[in-house]
Amino acid sequence: MTEHTPFSSFDEAKAEAFAHRLVGALNAGALSLMTSLGHRSGLFDVLADLPGATSQALADKANLAERYVREWLGVMVTSEVVAYDPTAQTYRLPPEHAAFLTRAASPNNIAVTSQFIGVAAAVEEEMLARFQDGAGTHYHHYDRFHEVMGEDSAQTVVAALIDHILPIVPGLRERLEEGIDVADMGCGGGWAMLHLAETFPASRFTGVDLCADAFDAAQTEARQKGLTNLTYTQQDLSTVEQLGTYDLVTAFDAIHDQKDPQGALDLIFNALKEGGVFLMQDIGGSRDLQVNIQNPFAPLLYTISLMHCTPISVGQGGPGLGAMWGVETAQEFLTRAGFGQIEMLRLPHDPINAYFVARP
Repeated sequence: MTEHTPFSSFDEAKAEAFAHRLVGALNAGALSLMTSLGHRSGLFDVLADLPGATSQALADKANLAERYVREWLGVMVTSEVVAYDPTAQTYRLPPEHAAFLTRAASPNNIAVTSQFIGVAAAVEEEMLARFQDGAGTHYHHYDRFHEVMGEDSAQTVVAALIDHILPIVPGLRERLEEGIDVADMGCGGGWAMLHLAETFPASRFTGVDLCADAFDAAQTEARQKGLTNLTYTQQDLSTVEQLGTYDLVTAFDAIHDQKDPQGALDLIFNALKEGGVFLMQDIGGSRDLQVNIQNPFAPLLYTISLMHCTPISVGQGGPGLGAMWGVETAQEFLTRAGFGQIEMLRLPHDPINAYFVARP
């Protein structure tokens, strides 16, 4: 009898293809990190405005050190993001690339989302320990999470609120113009409520979040603008029995992170006035792994879930649902909370998330 070994059916071609794929992943990871750096330093914005520039001219325009700018350009040129003229030694950002890399390109600025790679990498040592002890993390472990999440949400949620998100609830804009009470649970940076408070002065808005530092900047801006129809409150939703009463409650990418997601939805259900509505945006993946294999964003979403969403929930004593808890689970939780009318929608501007409109 021939002894079976793990290599008895080894496919050399398959192995070589996989090795090439891993090399591509290494380069893609490097590019993602450098894309974040290019965004944060303003290099993409400056380069997009120049028809062609030397590394020194670019550095001078961006007020940065040329030697580091030149090395960064090496990444961009070899990744075929930036075009290079070796004779003139000049660099150019094609407009087709600038359309996804500059602040002017928002809400299509993928460079904003690339920042999550650095945020995740910063807690690698912490997460290695969590693999071993099964404990969770806390928000103070993530230096830039609130900042990056706020910037990303500004593209997917805030910029789309008026023209894309509010219209999925028939008559909602008219009610906001007349004046209603609105609360945003897990408001994060608070920019969504700030935008709505400015747009609909007759309505009253409350942003609620576990971390006060998350909405500090928005709160300061609201005061500077004299917005008297907007307040922010630091609150652990797992410690209260009643939220107040509202005509509209929103939750943008927040429920799956809660210590008690079902309890939070129960609170929201009980907080709605007669005729009230709950508008929830959350990650639009499936709870079934095999379904997510076809999702082009799945590796990124699982990574963010692993490095932030799951351990943050566990760190609060929660179930650790993670970002990929799935639209199926979300609908079950909404039903369990008492919502009798639940509609799930996908919006053209947002390929990652699902939007739920729920009524008692």
